Parts: sequence; structure tokens; C-alpha cells
Amino acid sequence: MARVRSSSSSSRLRYCNPAYYLKRPKRLALLLIAFVSVTLVVWDRQTLLREHEEEVAKLSEQLSHLKSLVEDSQNVQGDATKKVMLKGRGGEKEVVLDPIDIQRREKVKEAMIHAWSSYEKYAWGQDELQPQSKNGVNSFGGLGATLVDSLDTLYIMGLHEQFQKAREWIATSLDFDKDYEASVFETTIRVVGGLLSAYDLSEDKLFLDKAREIADRLLPAWDTPSGIPYNIINLAHGRPHNPSWTGGDSILADSGTEQVEFIALSQRTGDPKYQQKAEKVIVELNKTFPDDGLLPIYINPERGTSGRSIITFGAMGDSFYEYLLKVWIQGNKTSAVKPYRDMWEKSMTGLLSLIRRTTPSSFAYMCEKNGNFLTNKMDELACFAPGMLALGSSGYGPDDSKKFLTLAEELAWTCYNFYQSTPTKLAGENYFFYAGQDLSVGTSWNILRPETVESLFYLWRLTGNKTYQEWGWNIFQAFEKNSRIESGYVGLKDVNTGEKDNMMQSFFLAETLKYLYLLFSPSSVISLDEWVFNTEAHPIKIVARHDAVTSGIANGNDRPKIRLRGRKAGRTRE
Repeated sequence: MARVRSSSSSSRLRYCNPAYYLKRPKRLALLLIAFVSVTLVVWDRQTLLREHEEEVAKLSEQLSHLKSLVEDSQNVQGDATKKVMLKGRGGEKEVVLDPIDIQRREKVKEAMIHAWSSYEKYAWGQDELQPQSKNGVNSFGGLGATLVDSLDTLYIMGLHEQFQKAREWIATSLDFDKDYEASVFETTIRVVGGLLSAYDLSEDKLFLDKAREIADRLLPAWDTPSGIPYNIINLAHGRPHNPSWTGGDSILADSGTEQVEFIALSQRTGDPKYQQKAEKVIVELNKTFPDDGLLPIYINPERGTSGRSIITFGAMGDSFYEYLLKVWIQGNKTSAVKPYRDMWEKSMTGLLSLIRRTTPSSFAYMCEKNGNFLTNKMDELACFAPGMLALGSSGYGPDDSKKFLTLAEELAWTCYNFYQSTPTKLAGENYFFYAGQDLSVGTSWNILRPETVESLFYLWRLTGNKTYQEWGWNIFQAFEKNSRIESGYVGLKDVNTGEKDNMMQSFFLAETLKYLYLLFSPSSVISLDEWVFNTEAHPIKIVARHDAVTSGIANGNDRPKIRLRGRKAGRTRE
């Protein structure tokens, strides 16, 4: 009869008796090894859970976006389209959505989530993220530039949790009392513009109050004999001045790119002082405005006159011309703002005189001018011009409208080839044009600039030509391939080699990703009939004006009724 193994409790409990192991050291050692191993595994798992808590949260958020994308795709009917009802000025209308646009828009949105999450993790509250070293840097005096610059992008993309967290930081931590020599221009377009846009979108008065607070600190810069502002001011102590390297002169773009923001601020607060300061600049420049509408990049703030210097639609000139058009649009094209349109049309006559074409491919480009001499050089910054020309073309008669729209399309093709002509498919900072060689990259860095995709956005909106969407998608993919790293997005030190830098510029979130997102969104999302973009891509509500430009006084009836909806100029960015 076979023996049956005892199952008594006393037999099993002997293994729990310490004396049993003291008599058997080998078994004790094995037990200790097993105990330590289990302990290490448990500890290691807890540590990993803690370390990757944020990553899990990010993945969960991305999963929810993917689920949303799947739901969108499942709702697509047999004709491979999706129809939705969207509200606009003319009431509700049915809009057909392309599933490819939906997918691409979600990809851009995911890129924004990655950029924002990296900033949030490594540089929260600081101006900009240095992704490779995983730290923040206060390149704008500690005003939370990336955070403020990103507010409207977050809102437009429906990232409301991130928007609310940013709003709380602004409410509790944004302090303008900084002993910092601030660029009036950069602070206006990024901070004042970003806050005003957030207000127009959300109707949260916190943003308007903060915009007014920082604008008040900038206003002394306009206290000059001519009204042409100094370009630098200490945020804590005032003392406005110009950079030493300009010889005491003010810069054209830096002085003529505050009108959209300051006019909007006066409209929304009912206080005319902001508009008066900003519009006096245009009144002064218009006194001696040349027939070709082209101004040198340096202006004397004492006399209000220009000296002999470079004329360009690139760095230090660009957004002056952009704002002549956009203030006209911002005022709803009324007679009160017609002087801006008149000045802009003169400047476009001058722009035509700077157009040349390459051999053998006949790329259109804009020269720079110094005296009577032209230089065959064009900045990537100047690639805002195709969008500007397209946006302004509708204000002409039929023949001129077609002429300027055609030129816009030709220049956009050139700008797209700034990207396509390099090994990384990302554009350099500027290009030179030589006979028989078409175009050649000059300064070869890329710092995530938006100007070309900005123009592609306008051209797609205004022509409906999906080619511009394809070009934009190719540029986005090049950014994903070359600039995306685990901790954010970086520029390239050299577009030929792909060597990376260590900076995620705030305008990448404010402009580049926003324009790409809108490139694949219905035209009713931030409709060009209702909004005008400042030069940092912050949408500002269009409000009809009936006051005179020369008076600079805002009509109290011009305050906007906001409904909830669910260039760069001359900056050297290094």
C-alpha cells in the first residue's frame, strides 16, 4: 500500500520555525536570497511606478486623443467624408471634413501635447525650454513667455485642462515687476498679444487685466519728441532707450508692430491712451512716406525720419508692412482705417520693384535694397509675405487682385523650396541667389520658424488649393524627423548636417504648430472674417472702427462683443 505524504499542520509549520534554518545554513542562505530578490523586485517596481507616473498620464491623454480620432474615423460615411454643423457669422452651415485632414490635425495636436508636456515637466513658468539639457531659461526676463505664447494654441486645440493650469499660473505667479531690459516689440507681440487673444477666446477678464498691466509698463517707451518709440525699456524702472548697435536709432519693425495689440487693448478697456501712442507712430511716418512705400530699417526717434540704411521685407523691416494691412482688417476695412490700406498699397508697389527671378528654375524672390543697390538675398522671415499678399489681394480691383495673388503663389513656391532644397528638408535662415544656380542656403540654422507655414495657411484658406496642405504636411514631417526629441523640439544648428541645438522657441508653440493645426481645420475655425492674427499668430477679434486714425481715439461703441467658440518682425532668434 503506497504511503501517503502527511498533510498535518505540524509538518508544514516546521518550515516557519527559525531553528529549522539555523541547523540548515544552506537553506537559510537560499531563503535570504529569495527574500532579498522579492524585496528588490517590489522596490524596483514601486520606483519605476513613481518615475513613470507622468509618462503614464501622458500616454493616457494621448490614448484619449487616439480614441477620439478612431471615433471620427468610424463616423466617416461611405463617401469618405464627415459632415458637421459649424457656427459662423452667417449662422450654421454644413461642412464636409476630409478624414486625412482629421488625422493630420490630430498628429499636429499630439505634437503640441508633446511640446507642452516637455515644457511643463522641465521648464514650467520659465520663458523657454532647453530640451537637450532639460532645463528652462528666462530669455525674456522671466515672464513665462512660452506659457503665455501658448495660451490660445491650447484653447483652439481644445486642450482645456492644460489651458486652465496655465491660467492658474498667470493668476498666481505672473509678475511684471522685473529689473529686466525688455524688448518693447517682443513683449508686445508675445505677452500683450498672447493675453489679449486668450481674453478674446475665453472672455476671462484676468487676461485683459494682465495685458493692461504689462502694457502700462511699456508705454513710457513712446515718450519721445517724435512719438517713434524707443525699443528697449526696463520693466521695473522704465528708462527707455535703444540698443547701442543701432547708433541710437529705433528699428522700423520694432516701432511699427504694436498697433494691432494696442488698438485692441484700447477697444477692450475703453482707455484710448494705448491706441493713441501706437497710432501716432503711423501718423508720423506717413508725413514723409515715399511713393514706393519702402522705408529703411532705422528711424531717428528724435526727428521721426529715416536715414540711409537697408530696405528689406526680412529681419527688422517685415512686420511693419504686415501691420499696415492687418490694422485695416482689424478695423473691419472701414474708412477710419483706410489710411493704413493706402500706405500698404504704396508699399506693395515698392515690393514689386524688388522682385527678381532665378535661373534656370525661375523662382521668384524679394531682394534687399541699400541705396540704389539690390542684394540677391532673402530671409526665411520674409516668407510671411506670400500670406500677406494673398490676404491683401482681395482689396484690389480684379486685375491687381489676380496679379498679387499670383505673386503670392510664386513666392510661396520659392519658400517651400527653401525647405525642399536641403538634406533635412528644413529651411535655413536666409538664402542667396546666383545666376544659373537658383538658390543657395546662406546662414544654415533652422530655429523652428513659422513664416512659410503661415503663408501656406493663408493660401489654402483663400484659394482652397490642397497643394498648400501637402506642402505644409511635408514641412511638419521634416520637423518631426529632425527636431523632435524625447524632451521636446529643438532647432538645427545646420540644416545640411542635421546637428541639433538646445532651444524650443516659444513661437514654435504659438505660431508654427498653430498654423499647421489650422491648415488642416475647417475654415470656420478662427475664421478670417472674424479674426486677424498678430505677428505672433495670436488671433484678435475684428471690430469695426469709426474713429479717425489721426485722432487715435477709440469710440466706446467699438468695444467687441465676444462670442465663445468651442512676422515676425526684426527679431534675431538665437
